[in-house]
Amino acid sequence: MEISDRLLTLYTAEVMQQQDQYVLEVPKDEIALGEIEDGEVYRVAVLTDGEAGGSSEQAVRPQRHDRQRQPRPAEFDGPPVEVGDERMVEIESTGEEGDGIAKVDRGYVVVVPDASEGDKVRIEMDAVRENVGFADVVEYID
Repeated sequence: MEISDRLLTLYTAEVMQQQDQYVLEVPKDEIALGEIEDGEVYRVAVLTDGEAGGSSEQAVRPQRHDRQRQPRPAEFDGPPVEVGDERMVEIESTGEEGDGIAKVDRGYVVVVPDASEGDKVRIEMDAVRENVGFADVVEYID
């Protein structure tokens, strides 16, 4: 799966109906991380849960309207993993390209090729970006 360098964040959200519109909730942590801000406009990519076909549009960094970016809280200073780190994870879902999707500390999303939903695996981080990481399976756990 190729991920654009323009990707600001990646998380799972449920579509909810509120009166005459539908809403995707943004987790509070995503605002705290500082990549997205309250009141700004963003382009949203919607991916299938892996069970049906679909298309996506890549995220685009919004215009900032001359507002200063707030510094990140110390507890959110960068990704919670580094290249070479190993973790035990359960694959929560499957991405559009068939890659496994897991979450580690603070809900950080990790893309794991060759893993399927429900797999319990030990992974090694291969690449780390601000809001998404990529890992290889080291071991499948029974």
